[in-house]
Parts: sequence; structure tokens; C-alpha cells
Amino acid sequence: MTAAFALSLLSLAVWCGLLCGRAGFWRVRKPAPAPAPAAWPEVVAIVPARNEADVIGRCVAGVLGQQYPGKLSLVVVDDHSHDGTAQIAASAAAGTPRSGALTVVPARDLPAGWSGKVWAQSEGLAAAGHVAPGAAYVWLTDADIWHGPGVLAGLVARAVQERRDLVSLMVRLRCASPWERLIVPAFVFFFAKLYPFERVRDPRSKVAAAAGGCMLASRAALSRIGGFAAIRGELIDDCSLAAKIKPGGPISLDLADDSVSLRPYDDWRSLWDMIARSAYTQLRYSPLLLAGTVVAMTLTYLAPPLLALAGGARQWPAWLAWAAMTLVYLPMLREYRQPRWLAPLLPLTALFYLCATLDSARRYWLRRGGQWKGRSQAPVRS
Repeated sequence: MTAAFALSLLSLAVWCGLLCGRAGFWRVRKPAPAPAPAAWPEVVAIVPARNEADVIGRCVAGVLGQQYPGKLSLVVVDDHSHDGTAQIAASAAAGTPRSGALTVVPARDLPAGWSGKVWAQSEGLAAAGHVAPGAAYVWLTDADIWHGPGVLAGLVARAVQERRDLVSLMVRLRCASPWERLIVPAFVFFFAKLYPFERVRDPRSKVAAAAGGCMLASRAALSRIGGFAAIRGELIDDCSLAAKIKPGGPISLDLADDSVSLRPYDDWRSLWDMIARSAYTQLRYSPLLLAGTVVAMTLTYLAPPLLALAGGARQWPAWLAWAAMTLVYLPMLREYRQPRWLAPLLPLTALFYLCATLDSARRYWLRRGGQWKGRSQAPVRS
């Protein structure tokens, strides 16, 4: 047996393991709507916003335009914006049925040891204690997300019926530009492989994850973990929050239909920066985990097409591995309404992600990690 053939067999074995051992992560399954509760609890929404003038108006209109039968308030935390974010938010609220439900609060200066977004969320939660002291749920969303009118009612109904402390939706990312079509569906695919949604929902599993664009958390659960101070320094705040909440109560994560990201990624650089901002954080700033990721990505995604094209029919295990990854990627492409011919190109997309991950480590070593809105938020390398 040649080394190349042995590598082909190993790649095929990896894909057999993924197909059998990752809870069907590639399947696109959306739960049926939950029945309406007997009484609709009060909800307060919190939106951290830092220089979001181009999107905050649509976000506020979406939140305050909810067809929610219960009481709903919105706290927008203006995190030292200098582009008129607060004024645009107020103007947008004035044109909604809940024009008086908006409160804009300025964030205090960022304390040492806190990441910017988590501090803004903490400031919003503190303000919510005055604005909506009776709210049973806190709806956490981002300034660049628009929610359709029925989203909140669906979240609350599920949380009440299934008694979940955290219900999250991975919003639909924009998939319009050529680069978005190549990269975005793979982003969701890789996320689901890392955090299989079925295991997130399973209270017996330790897998915990959430998507920060849309999270409904019970106020009791937030109080139980000590509020946002429990995740004060985290850059991947959504999954960190889920990991804190799940040991005390069940959580869920699903794909959204009517919650949409407004953030455009029209060129490769913006997508690269999105990945590089937190990829090395996901690896806990570990050179060993980085090396393992390089080996794993190479074996899983890069080796099959390289060996198949170089070896022809003799490398049949590599062809089977490539076919497997192509087939399991198709459901996510269908979810994002993208053509099937993109599926065999998944190895190229994986190479893009791998290179951006390496760049994420380089930025950390150069003390430029976690760049967002003018802040470098990754911990300083010792």
C-alpha cells in the first residue's frame, strides 16, 4: 500500500466517522411551530450598537414591529458611537406601533477585562432592570439583524412550551455577492459540524452553542449565572453564554427563516476578517490546537480532491471521500438557495477558512487579535 493510498483511506475513514458520529449535523431540520402559551410573558430586547448608523434603523423597526401579544420593550445601548446611531434608532422607533417602547442608554467606559459587546449587553441588562423589571425573558439581538414580525412570538412559545432557558436562532446571513455564495453557506455548515444542533437541544449532551444574532434567555437563567459578568472577557459571547446556561436548564439552537443579517460581505477581505477575528479564540489561543486544526482540515477537506485528481481511479477512497463531502454539503446549499455546482468546491472554501484561521493566530501573536469597531479585544499574549 502506497502512502498516498493510505492517506486516501484515512480521509475516507474521517468522513465515515463524521457521517455516523456527528448527530446528522448536515441535515437541515426545523422544528414545527410551538403552540401559543396561555399567557404571553413580558419581554425586554437588548441591542448593543457601536457605530451602526447604516443598519440600526431597520433593526429597531424589526424589533418594535413584532406582532407579539405581550408587553415588549427595547433597550438600545449606544456604545460610544460617533455616527448618529442613537438618533437614528429614535427616529426609527417613532415610525413603529411601539414608538414609546424604546430606551437608548449610553454605555459607560469599557472596564478592563471586559469585551466590548458583552459590556454593552451588561449595561443593557442593568437598564432593563429599570425599564422592564417584570420582564420574564431577555431578547438579545444585534444591531445588524432584521427580524420578521412573528419571530419573537415563535421564540417565546418554544421557550415556554419546552421550558428552555435559552432559545436561539442562527439568522440567515446575506448570500448575494459571489464571495458570499462561496463562503457563507460553508460558515453555517462548519458551525453545525462543530456544534451539532441536535446535541445542543439534548439536555443530556454537554454540547452548548447559540447564535448571538437572536437569543431569547430567561431572566431567571441570567440571574442564576450572575449576569453577563459570567462571560465578561469572552469574544465568542454567544456560545460562552450557552455553555454557562445549559448546565442549569435546557437550551436550543435552530436555523432561522425570518431573521436576516443586514451585514454585507461583498469582497473576500471582509469575509476573511470576519473569520480571522475569532478563529484563534475558538482554539483557545493554543498552538497545539492550531496545529491539530491544520492537520484535521487538510485530511478532511484538502487531501481528498488532491489525491483523487492526482491518482485517478487508483485513489478510489479519495474519490469517495470527496463525494461524501459534496453530498452532505448539498442540504445547506439548498437552504441558502445556491447552485449545486458549488458543492464540489467545498475544499476551496475550506482552504480559505484554514488560511484565515492561520492569519487569526498571526494577528494574536502580533497583538492585533479580536479587532472589531476599532477595538483589539483578544487578551494580550504574555
